[in-house]
Amino acid sequence: MHDTATWRPRLGAAALLRHDTVRDADVLLLPERVIVLHGSGRAVLDLVDGTRTVDEIVTLLAPDHARYIRDEVVSFLDKLHTEGCLR
Repeated sequence: MHDTATWRPRLGAAALLRHDTVRDADVLLLPERVIVLHGSGRAVLDLVDGTRTVDEIVTLLAPDHARYIRDEVVSFLDKLHTEGCLR
């Protein structure tokens, strides 16, 4: 797990965010695989640009409810990092 106050996640060079019209879903495209994003996954990844810390991303997503969503966002980003989608 990363330090959420200092980690500034960003998509890997080969990762692309797109809307798949066939699936009518937002997806993260990677070489040889597609990750379908559910819920607020796209909103989180739209803020992942290498300039914001995880704590800043959480606060931007839900300023009044950051403490309630923090663990879910951290878990989501950690999983994507483990899978090689984020740096």
